[in-house]
Amino acid sequence: MSNNKNNPTIPEDHPRAQSLHYRHVLVDGMEKKIVTPSGLCAHGRGEAYDYILGETTTDAAENAMEAAVAMILSAKHPVISVNGNVAALIPKEIVDFSNETGSLLEINLFYQAPGRLNAIEQILRDNGADKILGLNEKVSVKLNNLSSNRRIVDPDGIFSADVVLIPLEDGDRAEALIESGKKVIAIDLNPLSRTAQKSHITIVDNLIRCIPKMVNIARSMKKMKAEKIKGIKNNFNQKKNLDQSLIHMIQYLQSKI
Repeated sequence: MSNNKNNPTIPEDHPRAQSLHYRHVLVDGMEKKIVTPSGLCAHGRGEAYDYILGETTTDAAENAMEAAVAMILSAKHPVISVNGNVAALIPKEIVDFSNETGSLLEINLFYQAPGRLNAIEQILRDNGADKILGLNEKVSVKLNNLSSNRRIVDPDGIFSADVVLIPLEDGDRAEALIESGKKVIAIDLNPLSRTAQKSHITIVDNLIRCIPKMVNIARSMKKMKAEKIKGIKNNFNQKKNLDQSLIHMIQYLQSKI
């Protein structure tokens, strides 16, 4: 995972060093057309919820990660949806996770500014990605019940996927994916969002902590027997897990009173 040493303007002893580093990463990503201005706003909104988590990965999040990896490893055609913020924040980690789980990477964007698709493709390839979907609009198809640009998907990727990992997702597209019969795994710092509430598995955690942990979980889980992996997936309780995430947030706030 990246750290603030990559930006010498941020003092190592600054209490918000890591947070400031990732803000600079996103600003740099915006200058390179990877991230849009609205992506900066979305990151700030998510970071606010991370404060309420205590900027830590909870036991509930760890359990959800294990269930998510189990679901992906059990899938026939898993796909990871990649937007600009994901590509800017964790390009190497998302490629590593794709490789470890045999999941396909598909770029899917709300704002399709000129040059943006190519910029995201390039940063993924620079970090080891080989096959990337979502690059050819001429062969794309559209999800039903969705009007935004995110309805445009690759027929060999999200459209035909049985499991889709959607980090930093829009609620309306999460619902559209579920309505089309797919199992949806979300990474969302807000356990009350539409995406979090509608998904089959929601990991309430910061993306920059979550994906590196999931890479390690995948490496360990691949050594397990298929029946044990299936058991981890089937024993996960989404509602209970979301409730535990909310309880953690409430208890953290109460500890500050």
